[in-house]
Amino acid sequence: MGRHPWVAAGDARVRFGVQLVARPDEASCLVESGTLVEALGFDGLFVFDHPSVHVDPWITLGAMAATTQRVRLGSFVNCVPYRHPAYLARLAADLDNLSNGRLLLGLGIGWLEKEFQALDVPFASASERRIGLEEALAIMEGVWGPEPFTFSGEQYRVSEMRVEPPPVQTPRPPVVIGGSGERGTLRLVARLADACNLGEPPTEDERGPLAGNGLPALRRKLAVLEEHCAEVGRPEHEILRTHFTQMLVLAVSEPARRAKLARTPHERSGSPGLRRSGGKAVLTGPAAGVVEFFQARVEVGFRYFVVQVDASDRETLEVLARDVVPHVG
Repeated sequence: MGRHPWVAAGDARVRFGVQLVARPDEASCLVESGTLVEALGFDGLFVFDHPSVHVDPWITLGAMAATTQRVRLGSFVNCVPYRHPAYLARLAADLDNLSNGRLLLGLGIGWLEKEFQALDVPFASASERRIGLEEALAIMEGVWGPEPFTFSGEQYRVSEMRVEPPPVQTPRPPVVIGGSGERGTLRLVARLADACNLGEPPTEDERGPLAGNGLPALRRKLAVLEEHCAEVGRPEHEILRTHFTQMLVLAVSEPARRAKLARTPHERSGSPGLRRSGGKAVLTGPAAGVVEFFQARVEVGFRYFVVQVDASDRETLEVLARDVVPHVG
């Protein structure tokens, strides 16, 4: 496959992207906050794909494409079963063109069974959903090609379709596969993706993610990924290790941070993961402690961080850019 230019561009420094999360009553601030994300120098601007509780990522990212000029755009990650791959290819190509080649294509098999039910999408086994993801990638690359494409797989079919214009980026937009399944998902990453995306489970420690309990699991996942790369004959440096942070809360002072946490209604968040796990999933603390959190993960092997931030929380974005990012690397 070769090393994607976006992966190679990260050799010089550790990069951060921000995934903005909006509560139902604050969706209108997403675009405004997106311009701040770009102004603060972050590499990526993302909106996740949970249509049962959150605004649609593709519509929002289209608006962001018109109000930003440099920052990467995408979703961590798009749930493949929610849309036919040929239609997903259309959306992805259009966003890449609207943004002049800034799409970062995150893909995954989904996990929120209740959302599948709400959308009347069958919640198949993980192995079946992985087959669907592999077929989706084949279809997307096929319909972006120079000739009409036909495909017939176990789950998806397409007949004589070509997306015009295809994506701006060559050989394609960078593909990030989210998920940590050791036998299936990480092998797919080794075979087909430009980057993995790994998160950490909530901890029972009162310090939350700062406790560092997730490091052993992350080391193991990256070791498994390296094993899969060796098995399929792919140089491991071709794959960027990206890390997903559930939610970040920072403030200019300790009293301000504690007050912000106290008034944060996790149960109304646009993030299903935060609704489920509450404060156990929130990364928060003094800036120095958050620097240590990210630096420990750099030392494990991660070079890119996707940080979730409440879309109305400009303070966290500013403190992250000023007091954390420059000290990680």
